[in-house]
Amino acid sequence: MATIRDVAKKAGVSVATVSRVINKKGKIRKETEEIVLQAIKDLSYTPNMVARGLSNRRSYAVALIVPTITNPFFPEMARAVEDIARDNGYNVLLCNTDDRRDRLIDYINSLSSQYVDGMIISSHNIVKEDLQKLDRLGIPLVMMDRVLDDHDFTSITVQNREGGRKATQHLVDVGCTRIAHISGLEDELNATHRMWGYRDIVSDKSWFDPSWIGKAEFSVKSGYQVAKELFVRHPDIDGIFCSNDLIAIGALKAAYEWGKKIPNELAIVGFDGIDMSGLTVPGITTIQQPTYHMGELAMEELLKQIEGQNNEPKKYELDVELVLRESTMR
Repeated sequence: MATIRDVAKKAGVSVATVSRVINKKGKIRKETEEIVLQAIKDLSYTPNMVARGLSNRRSYAVALIVPTITNPFFPEMARAVEDIARDNGYNVLLCNTDDRRDRLIDYINSLSSQYVDGMIISSHNIVKEDLQKLDRLGIPLVMMDRVLDDHDFTSITVQNREGGRKATQHLVDVGCTRIAHISGLEDELNATHRMWGYRDIVSDKSWFDPSWIGKAEFSVKSGYQVAKELFVRHPDIDGIFCSNDLIAIGALKAAYEWGKKIPNELAIVGFDGIDMSGLTVPGITTIQQPTYHMGELAMEELLKQIEGQNNEPKKYELDVELVLRESTMR
């Protein structure tokens, strides 16, 4: 296994110069840097990350805390975080809370003591006290997708309310006159914003009352169960806006069992834009989130904090897009 001295010898420079190139510290001539990097590549040299961390008080590891890895939305986001992290010499620790607050707290406590360089957190279970603790410890933080309504940290989310409006207005445009909504649970802020987007469109309709809104977990099973309840409560339902694509897939199964023809008798719109929503029969119209870009942007913002380039909090609300498929093509 090649050592840093082997790299220095091959490149014809000192060990200190190789170290400066690896750690990106000090002034190095471009030609010298290229020679050292080529030597590292030729020798397949891997820097000792432990020693590197001890020298500048870094672990070169960041934590990504997500509520579940069973929803395809989060692995896509995680892939983007990892791509940017690896390009910049960092490893990613993926932490799955299963939507449980006790696991979230365990991760925050253990990761804080293990000297990670920063955290990206997506959790509706987080509270202000958790964020304040990380701030006191000086741990860089970015919140992603599921964020607090009132916070002073960098966050990456999308225009959830506008997405809810787009989805519901599309159902109106294709001729639906009795539109229900399957929302996420009450403590899901992004789901709440999507629900208010739905209400923006239907609240002035003579038929509307809160019984047209069902609440489900972000899962196929829960969407299936709540859709069946809505069919019993409102047999004349002819459109459903679902707060995520997994719920929409469950609603599609319930509609099939209920004998409702899609899209002529019942049109369905989801939210997220996961690949699975395009593979059902029929494919599900959805509100597409820029999932990869969200993860990419979150890691880029975290790196800026780690490197001390930017400590001013930014709140990103990215655009969403209506993707048309067979579930609404009447």
